Amino acid sequence: MNKIVKLTAIAIAGGTLCYLGLAGYVWYYDTQRVAKTSIPNSASAQNNQVLAILRDKGCDYCHTPSAELPFYASFPVAKQLMDYDIQLGYKSFNLTPVRESLTENKPAPQSDLNKIEWVMQHQTMPPTRYVALHWAGSVNDSERKTLMDWITNQRESFYASDDTAPRHRNEPVQPIPRSLPVDKDKVALGFRLYHDPRLSGDNSISCASCHQLGAGGVDGLKTSTGVGGAVGPINAPTVFNSVFNIEQFWDGRAPTLQAQAGGPPLNPIEMASKSWEEIIAKLRQDEVLSRDFTAVYPEGFTGDTITDAIAEFEKTLITPDSPFDNWLRGDDSALTAQQIRGYQLFKDNKCATCHGGVILGGRSFEPLGLKKDFNFGEITDADIGRMNVTEEARDRLRQKVPTLRNVTLTAPYYHRGDVETLDEAVKLMLRHQVGTELPQQDVNDIVAFLESLTGTYTPYPVE
Repeated sequence: MNKIVKLTAIAIAGGTLCYLGLAGYVWYYDTQRVAKTSIPNSASAQNNQVLAILRDKGCDYCHTPSAELPFYASFPVAKQLMDYDIQLGYKSFNLTPVRESLTENKPAPQSDLNKIEWVMQHQTMPPTRYVALHWAGSVNDSERKTLMDWITNQRESFYASDDTAPRHRNEPVQPIPRSLPVDKDKVALGFRLYHDPRLSGDNSISCASCHQLGAGGVDGLKTSTGVGGAVGPINAPTVFNSVFNIEQFWDGRAPTLQAQAGGPPLNPIEMASKSWEEIIAKLRQDEVLSRDFTAVYPEGFTGDTITDAIAEFEKTLITPDSPFDNWLRGDDSALTAQQIRGYQLFKDNKCATCHGGVILGGRSFEPLGLKKDFNFGEITDADIGRMNVTEEARDRLRQKVPTLRNVTLTAPYYHRGDVETLDEAVKLMLRHQVGTELPQQDVNDIVAFLESLTGTYTPYPVE
């Protein structure tokens, strides 16, 4: 027995010495790498400080697609520690847009700011596995403050609205503006075309059929029904506040509202028109519409002019003045105590890292099943999501984060439309995206907060 104890002690001591030797060498290597590696130069001193922290802590290793890993990454101990972090790190967060914004002195993406803020607040980055080997990789209080000050400055400079109360200007979300500048004549035409079934092949379906303005901007179906009863592959997202999306459709295949408006009319399982020429031939038969249209668009009906008018109308489909907006603007009585607690839980549990900005979503594409795989069954093209557009393996199962504005009106949920209630949707997000379970009361509080996001749609005055 004594011999076994001695051999065990020797093995432990040998393993410890091996670890200490490797970690010490890694520390020396990282120190030399930092000393020799220059950072891109920004016109902003604060940006240069942030760039230096990202370099010094080795953030590129796990959060960029092309970082050159150190040679010791192939060593048995180092490889085991680094492989998992690299795989999950890049899947979760691509640092490249942040680095580009820093060097070019431009606004960093809102969702990226929210993610960096959360990991700094909760001190989860760099992860323990990384710091166990890279002793110089931990972020100290001074560095953390530098990053948090930069985030505050970014929000104040680029995102906080003028009417946000001073105490809420550094929140990861902002109120919806009460109006946006639009061309009233184009809006009037867009309103008519949005409700015109002649855009469909059999004159039976308009844009408003699947995006009903009296029903949260959706149709309430799991997936929409097109011409001839054709069933679509994906849930129709709300048209309300879509002007604030970074790109349109779940997979972001349309960069603008106008590009999005041009999709459904020619989609064979949606509105099923064969061509714009077919649509235009029908519209030209309407003398009043033709007269009004050419008064605004002298070139007349084209695919571009029709979709331009529809997009201009859709810019007016905003829903400001929700209770949450009023709270952000300084009305402390706008939210209940439960809703305020729900908002704090929403932030504490990483929800705001993706559901941030003006519409609490719509600004990034995130992978479903970050912490635990969803049981999709057979994977469809709709499930593949963003990868259909980018053809990058990293984007498989990645969808645009949906807005949470008016979310109580837009069931069923998710891109498949297979989640019926907000309670279930919140629990699934916590389980599969965050890797946690919360008590039912906490879930109730988050749902109560989500109920405060229902705003007011005021139709634009058109003649």
